[in-house]
Amino acid sequence: MHSDFSLYLASSTQIDGDHPAVRARAAALAAGATGDAAIARRCFEFVRDEIAHSWDYQRNPVTCRASDVLQHGTGYCYAKSHLLAALLRANGIPAGLCYQRLAVGEVGPPFCLHGLNAVYLQDFGWYRIDARGNKPGVDAAFVPPREQLAFPVLAPEERDLPEIWPEPLPQVVAALTRHATVHDVAAHLPDLQMLPK
Repeated sequence: MHSDFSLYLASSTQIDGDHPAVRARAAALAAGATGDAAIARRCFEFVRDEIAHSWDYQRNPVTCRASDVLQHGTGYCYAKSHLLAALLRANGIPAGLCYQRLAVGEVGPPFCLHGLNAVYLQDFGWYRIDARGNKPGVDAAFVPPREQLAFPVLAPEERDLPEIWPEPLPQVVAALTRHATVHDVAAHLPDLQMLPK
């Protein structure tokens, strides 16, 4: 893990925390909140509850860049994680991207990546949060230091990937930028080849 947080505070093509609309939303979410955990909770709950998960709501367009997710109010888990990272970074809170490898259905194959975040909180260190959006059977929450993610890792081929990435993985960006509709993305979900445990 980098001890230098600059990569986890930077704006970039997909995590455009310097976009005026993202900065304005980040400032509005932080208003009146005291401390990084309180601000991070507000940003998390906004993305979890106010940005529709594209597949759950069958909502186009497909978004990738944080400012587009905010503008259209929808995104796959990966895109929602880009927006959450951008909002946190715009508030001066280090944030990165994390992934799980999960079965697409109840059991795999096929498998796909699932996108979530890690945020660096002064009292807790790196803490993973999952703003994909709750629904029956999914109850992700911000309750540091305890993790409460959307999905458990169950099957032998599933994985919690330990890395905290400053930028989205290339196959994630490709899936979101090369496919025009929610159904196209669903048919081409990104994955990683994993070595056997």
